[in-house]
Amino acid sequence: MQSVNRALLLVNKAAGAAPDGLSLNQAAEALGVAKSTAFNLLKTLVAHGFLREERPGPRYFLGMSLMRLGDLVGQQLPVAEISRPLLRELTVATGLTARVAVVDDGCPVFLERVDGPGMVRFHTPLGCREAPHASAAGKAILATYDERRVREICQAEGLVAHTRSTITDVEALLADLERTREQGFAIDDEEEAEGVFCVGAAFLDHQNRCLGALSVTGIRAEVPAWRVLHIGQLVREYADRLTREMRGQSAELPPQSLGAHSRRGDGR
Repeated sequence: MQSVNRALLLVNKAAGAAPDGLSLNQAAEALGVAKSTAFNLLKTLVAHGFLREERPGPRYFLGMSLMRLGDLVGQQLPVAEISRPLLRELTVATGLTARVAVVDDGCPVFLERVDGPGMVRFHTPLGCREAPHASAAGKAILATYDERRVREICQAEGLVAHTRSTITDVEALLADLERTREQGFAIDDEEEAEGVFCVGAAFLDHQNRCLGALSVTGIRAEVPAWRVLHIGQLVREYADRLTREMRGQSAELPPQSLGAHSRRGDGR
């Protein structure tokens, strides 16, 4: 157990030592052990890819195994289970049906839904890929990508008209995505279904890559224009909370900026 504790401590020390990396002296001092003991632990971590060694020095940095494991964590996180309490809260706060989607090659796939009050139910099937250009969740996801990636997705998926309001021109879609980045949430104003209104916002992983989006859905006639901004801000707030949940962080994070995310050009 002592060796495991020491090894994990060294990984955390290396994470906090960027950009210069962790030296052997620093490692020994952090552990309170001889340099030979620290060196053996460092070499073991390097051998398994949890640290990498650079010379001269040597200096130690986080290794590629951690990146691979980080991606696996993101894939294995139970998004539906984690988001369910937030969806319930969001439904109560807005009076609208709340849903959560994950990304599948740029497209939203909805995993969970909490129906809003009233007689109308949006019984959209869960587990199906939806058009990214016509839904609020889809546009929230697209807004986290750079222009090149958006054009690739549009070419692959097509810009099919679902209603008279669907955006079917890529330049118009790019302009709409820029507005989404500026305001922090996307709007589907009868673009996927006549008479239906949606607002969506993306949530992210620990590397600021888009994992999916939260959205709320209602009847357009029941959502006056003055409520749009308020609803959008609420959806953005809950998407940020889900980002924190997915990262496993309890500390308060600054508000998400879709513009900053989009400049990464992750293209995932």
